[in-house]
Amino acid sequence: MRIGEIAALVGVTSRAVRHYHHIGLLPEPVRRANGYRSYGIRDAVALARIRRLTELGLSLDEVRDVLADDAGRELAEVLGELDADLARQEHEIQRRRTVLAALLDGPLTPDAPLSPSLIELWKAAPAATSPAAAKDREHLILLEGAIGGEALYTALRPLADDPAVPSLYERLDELDGAPADDPRIAALADDLAAFVPDEVLEAVWDGGPAVPGFGQALLADYSPAQADVVLGMMERLAARMGGRLS
Repeated sequence: MRIGEIAALVGVTSRAVRHYHHIGLLPEPVRRANGYRSYGIRDAVALARIRRLTELGLSLDEVRDVLADDAGRELAEVLGELDADLARQEHEIQRRRTVLAALLDGPLTPDAPLSPSLIELWKAAPAATSPAAAKDREHLILLEGAIGGEALYTALRPLADDPAVPSLYERLDELDGAPADDPRIAALADDLAAFVPDEVLEAVWDGGPAVPGFGQALLADYSPAQADVVLGMMERLAARMGGRLS
């Protein structure tokens, strides 16, 4: 057989066969007097095995290792690693499909979150015109894949339709433009901290180290009096969590 014939038989291109020769993956057969390569059945079998291994997802270097091991031990090892890698890819694909299904099930907007748990949280929360509530939604999007993440959204789900939430947001909205010594600041910080359940704190705490600069950027998104409320709430929650860990 000539190179085009063996390539057609195995289902690869002549260019692939030449490449396998060039990198030493497929031994080059003897040439005829006219200079053409002459391939036999054994060459076709070797080429077919290369094709099957590459179709499984092995790199050419891994195929070389497999072919060099006559006992087949290398093949079992490489295929085991390949199977584990495919399992990870399968899990990731399923996770992405879950996200896509949640997105397709809800209103498709440019600012839609990409977390299924956050999507469910938004669906459960009543529509609100509160600027503070709108900020909270934006801040929660920042946590996708960061502090707390999915665990945080799941922990927040029971609070989504709590009747006390709108009034807390209204009180925070009322402090926009208030002086730094407004007596409502400390009282609201106390009430907000008391409203946060331990499950939410644990989700944040277990979400990994805080992102440097995130706290300052968060506070800068509020007016001075509102920022004092948020900072006071954070301080109270940190103290509460520290007491639980001591």
